[in-house]
Amino acid sequence: MSVDGDQMKQTYPIVIKKTSSGYVVYIPDFDINTEGADITEAIEMARDAIGIMGIDMEDDKKKLPEPTAFDRIKLKSNEFITLVDVDFYEYRRKNETKVVKKNCTLPSWLCYEAEKANINFSQLLQNAIKEELKIAT
Repeated sequence: MSVDGDQMKQTYPIVIKKTSSGYVVYIPDFDINTEGADITEAIEMARDAIGIMGIDMEDDKKKLPEPTAFDRIKLKSNEFITLVDVDFYEYRRKNETKVVKKNCTLPSWLCYEAEKANINFSQLLQNAIKEELKIAT
């Protein structure tokens, strides 16, 4: 999943600027912008943008950028720096919607009984695997 296991969780600086319609965010380490109606939304949008870029980079086998030091970021008037933490593993787990097909086998009598009871095989298997792995949803 990740190119480097040490990079599962990272904290990146973001530059926020107040505008007439809200807040614009620049994320220097990914060279991207986002925005929000208020500071809270702007930070949430930055976390989301970093998460999307990060898992795309991981999927492309690219190394995630190292966070830039505050003193290397040049601010313009009306801008300030803050930090945003992103757990790339958690982000992927919560946002990845791709599904994969897996075949499984079971006795025909059990399949018949389950179908008669209108059991959703996919949902049941997902629930059982989450329980076995102790993954909360």
